Formats: sequence, structure tokens, C-alpha cells
Amino acid sequence: MTRIKTISPAEATGKLKEIYEGLIASRGKIAEVHKIHSLNPEALRSHMDFYMTIMFKRSPLKRVQREMLGVVVSVTNNCEYCRLHHSAALHFYWKDEKRLQSLWAGYENAGLDKADRLLCAYAVLLTREPSSAMLEKVVDELKNAGFSDTAIHDATLVIAYFNFVNRMVNGLGVEVEEDYGGYNY
Repeated sequence: MTRIKTISPAEATGKLKEIYEGLIASRGKIAEVHKIHSLNPEALRSHMDFYMTIMFKRSPLKRVQREMLGVVVSVTNNCEYCRLHHSAALHFYWKDEKRLQSLWAGYENAGLDKADRLLCAYAVLLTREPSSAMLEKVVDELKNAGFSDTAIHDATLVIAYFNFVNRMVNGLGVEVEEDYGGYNY
């Protein structure tokens, strides 16, 4: 049970109903993280627009890398809701449950290539120590590994987004649905 009131799809009217219907059409179903915004439909619309842009639009980062970053940030923040949701998405690409469990335990042992390990290191550092002097070094390492400035920018957006959502979900007590997978990836 969330810590605040939410409006279910069956109770929704007006703008909220329209947004919920759009989410079902584009994502396949409505998640609890969507419902947490039900008291402020414009926040929900803005949230989903931003999410769809950073996670699905054209980027030098692959979709699988963006999901991987979401999982790493969520593990770092101990956000069970986002860890499970985005692990389901990552599993859609990896199709390897053992590898996912290794990622949960620490990206260093998840069989990632050097570039993806660097992305994960950046995600952990930016999440734990957002003003660390080490960030310049890690960004330089990303550049040396072939990541463009646009790729680094997009990675930073994904990392920042998941830090935002993890805090919203944990702060408001959003619970994991029984069936948290099966969205349109």
C-alpha cells in the first residue's frame, strides 16, 4: 500500500483516464509507479515523456545499456521496485537469469565488457557521490573507451532519472506488482 492516495484506472476520469489509456496502448499496462502520480496527471505525463525519451529514443547508448544502468542505480539505492521492473526489461535482452543475479551482487562479476563496466562504475559513483572529484577521471575513461559526449550525456540522464524515481518510489512506498514484467520493451 502506498503512503499516499492513488487513483486506479477504473476510478480515473478526464485527463488522468486519457493518460492511463495512452499508457496501456504504448506500454501494455499501467504500473504502480504510474499510479503514484495519479493526483497530478500533468506530472505523470511529463514523467512518462521524459522516461520514453531517455529510455527509448535514438541514442548512442543501446537500450540494453540503459536498462543495465537503471538496474545498477536501483541496486545501489536499494530500490526493490525499480530493480525488479528494470531487471525484467534487462532480462528481455540478456535472457540470462544468472547474469542478472550477478549484476545485482555487483557489476564487476556480471560478465560485462570493459565499456559496460565503465558505465556501471560511473552509475555507482554518480549515485553514491554526486560531487566526487573522481567523476572527471571516470568520464575521461568513458571517453577513452570510445563513448561520445552524447553517449555520456545520455548515460548521465539515465542515471539521474533512476536516482529521481528510486527516491520517489522508496519515499512514497510504491509496492511491486505481482506481475511486474511483460511491458512493451
